[in-house]
Amino acid sequence: MLFDHCAQCQRCCNIDPGFPSLEVTLTARERKVHGSICIETRCELLGDAGCTLGSAKPLSCEIYPLAYDPQQRSFFYDQDCPLMPEYQRQLAQPGSEAHLHLARITQAVRAHEKTDPAFLRNNFAVDSDYFDLQPLATASIAKEGTP
Repeated sequence: MLFDHCAQCQRCCNIDPGFPSLEVTLTARERKVHGSICIETRCELLGDAGCTLGSAKPLSCEIYPLAYDPQQRSFFYDQDCPLMPEYQRQLAQPGSEAHLHLARITQAVRAHEKTDPAFLRNNFAVDSDYFDLQPLATASIAKEGTP
């Protein structure tokens, strides 16, 4: 399974020495539940098998290794994520784990464009500042109602 690698790698949930802490961007709903989540060195919600929040994982973490630019309506990826070569290869395969992940994230992004656009703007600002982003080929979102 594609994302099984994440539980072993855990690179995105750890901050290398000398790098600034990472304030996880939360949706309005997530802020009510978690308040804030800041990764100083290792995410406090990280267990041996990955995130202890399971399906309640923050959307910004769920989106990773992707980043969404709401202005361009396109996806980028963190080129430092070792999962990305396989993720990109799988995108061409309908039904693959990467294809399903992108579809799920696209649906979540569309919903947040209507309900919490500030989250999308803030999350992309953090991602742009923190990660080495590269455009994800053929992954942009058409405005709702257009193909």
